Amino acid sequence: MGQTAYKKVAFHTLGCKLNFSESSSISRNFLDAGFAKVGFDERPDVFVINTCSVTENADKKCRALVRKAKTSNPEAKVVMIGCYAQLKPEEIVEMEGVDLVLGAGEKFNILDHLEKDLDKPQAIYDKIKYTKEFVPSYSLGDRTRTFLKVQDGCDYFCSFCTIPLARGTSRSLTVEETMVTAKEVAASDVQEIVLTGVNIGDFGAGTDENFFDLVQALDKLEGIDRIRISSIEPNLLSNDIIAFVADSNRFVPHFHIPLQSGNDELLKNMRRRYLTDLYTDRIETINKLMPDACIGVDVIVGFPGETEEHFQETMEYLKNLNISYLHVFTYSERTNTTAVRMEDVVPMNIRRERSKQLQILSLKKKRAFYERFVGQSRPVLFEGTDSEGLISGFTDNYVKVSVPFDESLVNTIQMVEIGDAQPEGYCRAKLL
Repeated sequence: MGQTAYKKVAFHTLGCKLNFSESSSISRNFLDAGFAKVGFDERPDVFVINTCSVTENADKKCRALVRKAKTSNPEAKVVMIGCYAQLKPEEIVEMEGVDLVLGAGEKFNILDHLEKDLDKPQAIYDKIKYTKEFVPSYSLGDRTRTFLKVQDGCDYFCSFCTIPLARGTSRSLTVEETMVTAKEVAASDVQEIVLTGVNIGDFGAGTDENFFDLVQALDKLEGIDRIRISSIEPNLLSNDIIAFVADSNRFVPHFHIPLQSGNDELLKNMRRRYLTDLYTDRIETINKLMPDACIGVDVIVGFPGETEEHFQETMEYLKNLNISYLHVFTYSERTNTTAVRMEDVVPMNIRRERSKQLQILSLKKKRAFYERFVGQSRPVLFEGTDSEGLISGFTDNYVKVSVPFDESLVNTIQMVEIGDAQPEGYCRAKLL
């Protein structure tokens, strides 16, 4: 059944910003081929589900989405791509309703595969070690910001993580080639670029270029007001990068730096490439050079061998660290990882309880961070949604604020005076 038989395509993306940037780029390929992009409930001819292996219950989520797709249009073709599709293609192709599963090296060729005869379900993939190509991607559709993929894959085999098995080795384009894509984004009407990848600090791995080279080039990019660095490993966030961002007019004072544990023994067992002393140094450097910076932290609770003492050490470490919020992950076993074979498994009820404690700490940290800026003036990039008569946006240092809805504010940067923090997780503000 050829491509010409298809008219409408729908996408559903699970997981990270990187997946969203890739779904967006793939959807533009569909539009170029004459497809209309529609919602899941608008009887598409093709459903593309971009999967994730990090989120829990990936299998259950995928089955539910396939059922939803086939309910909308029983005749439609359902295509599964993404990390879970690379890790378990044979398992997914057996799911009722799935027509095509594409591995990491094939997902960008989806239109070619739809040209073929899909009279029976097929899984087309290769071992991840053969996936060497870097395909640049960026999200469009949200006028305000774009997620720009600058790197893919990971050479860090942390003991809890399947991402290297799903995405392959670390790879990127050159700085010059990356700037070509960045200029495409700058020519659109987005105001902010969020740099994304699997391990973005490893940009340029195996070459004589590095992430700092890219940061310096992007700082000269015309047509973009803000550039935000998404999650970056602490050992790859050099003090030189921090100092450069502090003096930059484009890079905003917001960092997201994975920690995972505040206990050095656990960090070693996780095969992380730093210990808490380096992490503390990075946080202190940011706070010294950018006292208003927002700092987000990833933490894993319930990793094998995590005792109550280890957990309390992490809690105390984070309480005393000048950070702004946490992303808390409850450890879950992943096939083909080292951690799944470790002893001293933490019972799930204890994992959940520890997760709850850290989430409460995160809420306190975030509220305290927001309250520091009450009465101050900061620039806000407003987004396009009308929520109960309010329009929201984020300051340069990632404080969410809301003002009375005004259509003319959408996708503009305005100075506001920040008001009181609200229980819903934003600050009231007034335009200046």
